[in-house]
Amino acid sequence: MFGLILASMPFSTVRAGEIVAEPGDLIRGTSFSAVYYMGEDGFRYVFPNDKTYFTWYENFDTVIMLSDADLAKVQMGGNVTYRPWSKMIKINSDPKTYQVSTGGELRWITSEEVAIELYGANWNTKIDDVPDGFFGNYTIGAPIERSEDVGESICFDEGEPCTYTITDDKELTAYATMTIDDMEYNGAMESDGVVEIYAGQTVLFRNSDDVKHTATATDESWGTGTLNSGDTFVKRFDEVGTYYFYCSYHPEMSGYIVVNEGLTM
Repeated sequence: MFGLILASMPFSTVRAGEIVAEPGDLIRGTSFSAVYYMGEDGFRYVFPNDKTYFTWYENFDTVIMLSDADLAKVQMGGNVTYRPWSKMIKINSDPKTYQVSTGGELRWITSEEVAIELYGANWNTKIDDVPDGFFGNYTIGAPIERSEDVGESICFDEGEPCTYTITDDKELTAYATMTIDDMEYNGAMESDGVVEIYAGQTVLFRNSDDVKHTATATDESWGTGTLNSGDTFVKRFDEVGTYYFYCSYHPEMSGYIVVNEGLTM
């Protein structure tokens, strides 16, 4: 597990407030050894174990250590799954061996012959046992009954891993920003209090004012909670519609999110 591996690894260390995690960064806190991937959507995604991590990265050299307080400000988005086509996996309670496809989809390799065609004669050395508790991070796809069922791998180019990120694998889209400043919500256009996005995108609310604020839905169905100066909150909007909100500390402040069909790519 990470606690045993990371203790002896080098890290980039920053003081609180000195850095804001950027999409694609690897981050961790000071008290716990878990490493996270910072997604384009503004959430952090945890590597559940070292085996998962090493399908994506060769070492820990680029991991940035944040204070526990700063790490806690970045909301959790879920778990990282194995890099597609890097390994086969199985669990103790299931005799099947699966190939990991894109987006954490598992496809049962139905025969040894197919496994040899896909992974070579030593295919059985390329299987990782995954704890039963991690299996819920994956979805089950169509079985692979012959090698042609796999199709063209997007993860390899002439036998070598190509540029492919966790953001690609999870199909994360960049967040839009709603800034709170000078007692106003500032969206895509200055001081208009409006952000327009596509279904599935996230909005990052950032309090750049010197007093506390919230963004609270007018129907009370969601809210950021109290945002002190410098705090952020990320929310994903999956359903098409218009979402109105106000500041519970300053009810005269209001804004809204317009969510359209489709996703920006």
